[in-house]
Amino acid sequence: MAGSGLGEGAESGPTELGVLSRTSLRDEAARLLRAQIITGALVAGDLYSIGSIAAQLGVSVTPVREALLDLAKEELVELVRNRGFRIRTLTEEDLDSVVSIRTMLEVPAVRDLAASRPLLELADLRVLAKETEQHALAGDMVAFIAHDHDLHLGLLARTGNRYLVEIVGRLRNQTRLHGLQQMIGSPDLIDSAREHEKLLDAIEAGDADGAARLMAQHLRHARGMWAGRADSTGSVTVHPKVPLSPTSSSPFAPGPGRSMKDTR
Repeated sequence: MAGSGLGEGAESGPTELGVLSRTSLRDEAARLLRAQIITGALVAGDLYSIGSIAAQLGVSVTPVREALLDLAKEELVELVRNRGFRIRTLTEEDLDSVVSIRTMLEVPAVRDLAASRPLLELADLRVLAKETEQHALAGDMVAFIAHDHDLHLGLLARTGNRYLVEIVGRLRNQTRLHGLQQMIGSPDLIDSAREHEKLLDAIEAGDADGAARLMAQHLRHARGMWAGRADSTGSVTVHPKVPLSPTSSSPFAPGPGRSMKDTR
């Protein structure tokens, strides 16, 4: 699907995104759109207008088109010639593949980190773990996702392998909110958040096998929540879908007055 010839007219478009002010409009547009995709504010499968997005961001269509080309490379969006773009829909096979790759990368990474524990400082990650749990308890999915993202990538950054961080970060962006809207208020979400502290405990204790086991369990747990079904680590209760309500304190929250309502 080529980036040239993209149309500005489409069936739907979010409103009140806020005006861009950073020097790199392409990067800023990509950042804002990526955040809205990850949090589920832009709905998978819906067709959105490039012109509408650009108008709401207060920029020309050029940086928005360029940003969408970047997001297409990340497999977050599908460009539709002469119409706009869609948020890419993930299949069950896609999700299984992502979890398989993340397991191959993250499980040995935490095993190695546990073996090198004298060199690690995990205080900042413990703060993130506690905040992630608090957001799960409060039902603030946007903040939960942001802190969970920072915690996982912050832990992997301790390996010193930036490619590992980039690859896992991209995989997380593709799947982060799949099925999680339904988990608001669920004890399974809270249990998932609490697994982080257990993982950090194992790493600090130098328990390499325990850390590897906990990370593998955590990823299986997340996969079960994405599917809204029980997995091998416990049951998953599906709650009615509740609209997300970003808070101003969340790293992924839009600024004041920004929302993603469909103007179809």
